[in-house]
Amino acid sequence: MDAPAETRDLARRLRRNMSLPEVLLWRALKGRRLAGLGFRRQHPIGTYVLDFYCAEHRLCVEVDGRDHDVGGRPARDRLRDEWLAAKGIRTLRLPARIILQEVDDAARTILAFLREADAPPSGELSRSD
Repeated sequence: MDAPAETRDLARRLRRNMSLPEVLLWRALKGRRLAGLGFRRQHPIGTYVLDFYCAEHRLCVEVDGRDHDVGGRPARDRLRDEWLAAKGIRTLRLPARIILQEVDDAARTILAFLREADAPPSGELSRSD
């Protein structure tokens, strides 16, 4: 999905100025370090920049600091997540404090989310009767 030039420029700036939780998580994700999954950082899509994006699973991973809990930010985040969902992209939001406490736990959370999201519904398992 294409992004306007302004969004691509913003993504480039954000890549150069990542927050500490983003840097720590990127170290765990880059180079297919997490279960062989490819992630992009600060990936532009539409008018948005996704903190991390795994194209293979159409997954957006967002690092949420305290500012995501105040003012109009929760409503904007909800609208953004809905827009992404309409494009077939799931969003996983990870609190920055969790990443700062233990980045490996954050990485395991991403894997657990993917396993759960990609598992077939229990009523649709194939049977051999």
